Amino acid sequence: MNKILLFIIISIVLFFTYGIYANISKKNIKSKRVICQKQTVTFESIYNLEKISKAQKLFFSKNYKVKSSIKYSVFMPTRLKEFFDVKRANDILQRNIYIENIIKTDKKVLVDYYIYENDKDDKNKKHQDSKLYAGYLVFEFILDNETVYKIQTDYMKQDGSDIENRIKCVIKSFQTIK
Repeated sequence: MNKILLFIIISIVLFFTYGIYANISKKNIKSKRVICQKQTVTFESIYNLEKISKAQKLFFSKNYKVKSSIKYSVFMPTRLKEFFDVKRANDILQRNIYIENIIKTDKKVLVDYYIYENDKDDKNKKHQDSKLYAGYLVFEFILDNETVYKIQTDYMKQDGSDIENRIKCVIKSFQTIK
């Protein structure tokens, strides 16, 4: 009888110890790896670490292509269009990429991104929280037709003056993946 009771007590302790450990070590989708990700709402997905390493080497050796667009608001008058266009966004991106060394290769990583202006007059907005930010940026890093990394980060200023800061954060986030 004592052995059964001892077994039950040890099992219960191990069960709770495992539960606590699993909860502590669980990675939250909202957890922030880089300090700049704490400035606004930021989500990231890391899909393939081996390919990310290759994509990083290509990206930081000037072997990338950029596909970009801006989705301006439709239901409310756009403010972003007065201050921001794709050419300016691409210039900001290229100006903030630190080239470690240039390597000649035909292989390229595709940086596919868009800037979305939050359309606060859209009737499909479900709650007030969706009206707090000015818009967001979504960046995908694609290697061999496969998304290896994706990040979305909000910007807060209607004129887009903080978009450069958010692009810097995207680059830093991609660069620091180990």
